[in-house]
Amino acid sequence: MYLVYIIECGDASLYTGVTNDLERRFKQHKEGKGGHYTRSKEIVKIVYTEECPDRSSALKREAQIKSWTRQKKLDLIRSGR
Repeated sequence: MYLVYIIECGDASLYTGVTNDLERRFKQHKEGKGGHYTRSKEIVKIVYTEECPDRSSALKREAQIKSWTRQKKLDLIRSGR
């Protein structure tokens, strides 16, 4: 199982990623070893997760969410789905 996740950063920006181990990946982001974008950001918290059956579907969903406006991402976070 893979997860698509959204992290809130200290500047209120949102980062979307994919992992099969959320705890490990969040720790990497906090330590500055995560994605390039989050290396220069304060990582606040995980605000959204969504399970996907495999890596391929998770990557497709990640790409879809990344293409959305900030408002649409916030609506997703608020709705939980």
